[in-house]
This record gives sequence, structure tokens and C-alpha cells, in this order.
Amino acid sequence: MIEISEQLKNKVVAALIRAFENYGGNARQFSRKYGINESVFSEIRNGKTQNKLSAQKWLNIAAMLGVSTTDRVWRMARTEVFNVIEQDVLFCQQFSQAMIFVDKCAIGKTYSALYLSRTLKNCFYVDASQCKTKILFTRALAQSIGIDGGGRYMEVKKRIKYALNALEKPMVIIDEAGDLEYSAFLDIKEFYNGTANYCGWYMMGANGLRKKITDGISREAVGYEEIFSRFSDSYSHVVPSGKDEQIDFYRKLLTDVLSVNMADQSKLKTIVNQCLTTSIGNTITGLRRAEKLLILNS
Repeated sequence: MIEISEQLKNKVVAALIRAFENYGGNARQFSRKYGINESVFSEIRNGKTQNKLSAQKWLNIAAMLGVSTTDRVWRMARTEVFNVIEQDVLFCQQFSQAMIFVDKCAIGKTYSALYLSRTLKNCFYVDASQCKTKILFTRALAQSIGIDGGGRYMEVKKRIKYALNALEKPMVIIDEAGDLEYSAFLDIKEFYNGTANYCGWYMMGANGLRKKITDGISREAVGYEEIFSRFSDSYSHVVPSGKDEQIDFYRKLLTDVLSVNMADQSKLKTIVNQCLTTSIGNTITGLRRAEKLLILNS
């Protein structure tokens, strides 16, 4: 049987309260976001955590809020990647615009998006790799916003558009957008059209997302050109194209992140150099390998 420490519960409750402060909906909608009853949320907000949630539910909420269940905490570094994504997201949210960010894997795209979704008011995050079909995507978006995702698919879409139009400057970040099936991808255009001038949208992915859109436009498939047009007709990115410039970029990125996550920085340069060359040749690796090497060397 899983046991949850009071320390972890307190960390989760504190994170929930911070998240509620950044949420423009009501307590019932916020509770639905995290799969708990409104009355239970009210009680745990007031410090009554005993026998209120199952151990698995505590762990699920911890994961959704980015609360570490161990003593090891991955600290946020204000990297160039984070700064660009933050600037894009703030622009889209303030002016209800839409943009696409496409760049290399393991540079901190997802971490940046999750951090912003947890710290900006009415900023919602969906991991499209976990909900590739149109129905799963719609229900996941509904849960992220905090509205009822049950019932008929078409009714859920209506509720999403109504909720986004009612909130103050909502922002939706769709990560791994290249994983969406064609019909789910088309729904993004519908959601954009149904919330125009009220909601900001931001799609993120690796080069597969760029290829998905480019190929769709080249074969004149319905929706791709329209979506690309709505999302600014361009791709935002950070990693430079030149090999030497890429090495400099990754060296700074890795150094920026590792330096705030290492108590003993005597091995910093060694780990950075290991990440710049892998066993399969002169392939630059990113932050996932850096985190593993940091654990191995700690």
C-alpha cells in the first residue's frame, strides 16, 4: 500500500493554492481540473488533509503541478529557450494571438511551457502526445481548462469555446502538436475561430510538426494552410543552423541549466562536454542526457 507523507501533502496543498490564485474560473471548475470534489478542495485548503484523497490521487495531483515526490528538485534556469517561449506566450496571451514554436528536442520546450502554465493566470497546457485523437484531445483540453469533459464530443467542444470566451485573457499551449491525428489537428482551427480575439494559442513541437504542416500545405490538404495562416505564417525557434553556432548555443544552454542544479560544480565542464559528443558520433545532445549525467555524477 502506498503511503503519502504529510510533507508531500503539504507541498501539494501549497501548489494547489498557488494554482488556484492563477485560475480565473470558480472553485468547482478548478477542482474538476485536478479530479477532486469541490468540498474536498475546500477542506484541504484549510489544512484538513487526513483521509481526504487516495494516495494515488495525491501523486496524480503532484505530477500535474510539478511537485517533486523526492528531495531532488530540477530548478528553473532562465535560458534563451525559456526567454523566447515566455516572450511568445506573453504576447499571444496579451493580444489573443497564435504562434508556433518548432525546434530541436531536449532543449527545454516542455519544461518552459509547463512552468508558464503553472505560473501565468489562465494559462492551460495540453500534451498532445497523450491525446492524439480528436475526442481524446478535446476531453484533455476540457480538463485542463476545468470544465466538464464528459458527454457528447460536440457538446464538450461548445463548452470549451464558451469557457475560453468567458475567462480573462486565457492562453492555451499545445505541446507535441505534431502527434495529433489529422481530425484533431483540424479541431485547432475550429477552437481558434470560436475564440478569436479572446484567447491566445501556442503550438509547440520538434521538426515533425513543421513537416506535418509543410507536407499538408504542399498536397493542399484541407485545413493546414488555414491553420498556418492563423498561427502567424511562421515558426518561432531558437537553435541556430550553423554547426559552430549550435555548439556554442548548446554549451551555454547546458551550462545555464546545470549551474543552478549542481551543488558541487567541479564536474560542470566535464558533464557539458559529455553532452556535446555522444557515443554515436558528433551528435549534440540536450538536457535529458544532462539530467541523467547529473544524477550519475551526484
